[in-house]
Amino acid sequence: MDPYALLGVARDADEKTIRSAYRALAKKHHPDLNPGKPEAEAKFKEIAAAYALLSDADKRARFDRGEIDATGAETAPRGPAGGGGYYRQYAGDPFASGPFASGHGRYSAGAEDLGGFDHDDLESLLRRAFNQGGGTGGARAGGFPLKGQDARYSLTVDFLTAARGATRRLTLPDGQVLDVTIPAGLKDGQALRLAGKGGPGMNGGPPGDAFVEVAVSPHPLYRRDGDDIIIELPVTLKEAVLGAKVKVPTIHGSVMLAIPPRSSSGTRLRLKGRGIREGHQVVELKVVLPPGEEPELATFLEGWKPRHDADPRAGLADLHHEGA
Repeated sequence: MDPYALLGVARDADEKTIRSAYRALAKKHHPDLNPGKPEAEAKFKEIAAAYALLSDADKRARFDRGEIDATGAETAPRGPAGGGGYYRQYAGDPFASGPFASGHGRYSAGAEDLGGFDHDDLESLLRRAFNQGGGTGGARAGGFPLKGQDARYSLTVDFLTAARGATRRLTLPDGQVLDVTIPAGLKDGQALRLAGKGGPGMNGGPPGDAFVEVAVSPHPLYRRDGDDIIIELPVTLKEAVLGAKVKVPTIHGSVMLAIPPRSSSGTRLRLKGRGIREGHQVVELKVVLPPGEEPELATFLEGWKPRHDADPRAGLADLHHEGA
């Protein structure tokens, strides 16, 4: 399928638009958020493959020119109808030769524009520099060392892996495996550089680098604020009124938390050092009533007269008028 259609972007979409579309779809269809749904996993793989192609400027350009298909495979040679053709059409290619070269490319120049070189001299020079003419392999004398092409990949990890750090294995389209170290505190959309893991160099040049953009899937319990972790903790009415010690999950394991007496919903308590790196975990209390009827509690409240009576909605009307 067309990678542009898979990501829901226009063919002239910029890199930021493509990345945003991929991240939104990857989170929606990630297998961790769709357990037991093989169709979601299949969709996720299609989305990842489409992004891998469109996020690579060279591959995207080749796909747009029809030189490779959506899987990255070479397409059939293109040429005039009935002719053998060449791998690419040479209209506008300044170094084209052969029966299908137009000779009037966008970058064509006369000998006077090339410092005395004519077209054939320039083509020969470039072929020698890039090891493309008269030879069967290996670096030729006089060739310039060139760094290999950088590669770009995408990887989705779960929230806890990004928060705590880990090593994850990335399998490339060609079957090669890369072990990617996820540093603790990695943020959604951050790119990791793997030095020397890109394409091979030419004429003794160094290999390119691999850049892995990491998408972090959301967690049903935790959310992040900088290096702090926020969690909403349900507590009973009794625990909120009288206080209690309860077990609270953190990204580093469960701990006991003391809830002060007379705590309300929205009360925030801090667990020092239980966040990301030097961050903390912030616990927001949420008072939850019993699921069933409590006649004794209802009877008590009907006859209860608070010693410190106050209207919890006082001031709302004034705030409403200020915002009108």
